[in-house]
Amino acid sequence: MQIKYSNVLIDKIFSIRSKTEFDTLALEVFQLQYTSNSVYKSYVNTLGIDIQNIKAIQDIPFLPVSFFKTYEIICGDKKEYEKMFYSSTTSSSIPSKHFVKECSIYTESFRRCFNQFYGNIKDYCVLALLPSYLEREGSSLVYMAEDLIKTSGHTKSGFYMHNYDELIETLTQLEKQGQKVLLLGVTYALLKLAEESPMSLRSTVIMETGGMKGKREELPKQEVHALLQKAFGMKHIHSEYGMTELLSQAYSKGGGVFNAPPWMQIGIRDIYDPLKVQFKSGSGAINIIDLANINSCAFIATDDVGHLNKNGSFEITGRIDYSDMRGCNLMAEDL
Repeated sequence: MQIKYSNVLIDKIFSIRSKTEFDTLALEVFQLQYTSNSVYKSYVNTLGIDIQNIKAIQDIPFLPVSFFKTYEIICGDKKEYEKMFYSSTTSSSIPSKHFVKECSIYTESFRRCFNQFYGNIKDYCVLALLPSYLEREGSSLVYMAEDLIKTSGHTKSGFYMHNYDELIETLTQLEKQGQKVLLLGVTYALLKLAEESPMSLRSTVIMETGGMKGKREELPKQEVHALLQKAFGMKHIHSEYGMTELLSQAYSKGGGVFNAPPWMQIGIRDIYDPLKVQFKSGSGAINIIDLANINSCAFIATDDVGHLNKNGSFEITGRIDYSDMRGCNLMAEDL
């Protein structure tokens, strides 16, 4: 069975203007995905949940993000997809796999999201310092960066691996011209650039994508940003919050406070009671509704811990240590 949702529904998702619209569409997407996603349906049924009782978004069951490592999370025919994204891993871990049936939805999502928070991509020169991502196949971040580079239309936009000298020369030239620059980089590579070639950047937005990727010792986010701020004379370091299992991103323009686009909403779940979720300010594990995930699963219980603010912004403060708890993983054993 081929599942491709109507353009009308997709247009509605990317045109959300209010919480009421979001909640209505989220409940509609839940019903569609319960019907068409066999893994998600089995998970919901295993929990013993009567879907007729799901009247609000806090009632919707959220799929543990770990399921993307061991199950094929897709609506309809598993053979019919355009692209598969893989998460980065260590040598001993299993990568997550995200089956993407319509890459155009992902493209629409990240283009709209970037435009909402940063304006027209054509105003920027995009420099992507993503060596560890470029060295493997199936990175959703590389897919996004490639499109932003191409769409920017700037002759100097491009990827960088380990050619730091060339990157430094390009940054120097663009700064002299007053050209707006987006330097998108994996954390360890940005730190290396800061250590080897500190410089004053006035026209550049530095956006770190997270992760030492086993290249160096993990550092607290605040310490990373402080080092980058000092090296480049900047007040703020921006961040992107995204993951292989999602088709939308949230952005922070400083201080580690993220904002999501209208079709993506953050919830807080009780770490010790994974079915207890709230969409008001508080701290706990992070749940995400990403309606752009229309062809996989829009309701994801992540392994991140954080705080949801009253205005809908959020902060990531750590990761869940499953060695001290049971929760979602035990629910999966019966599937």
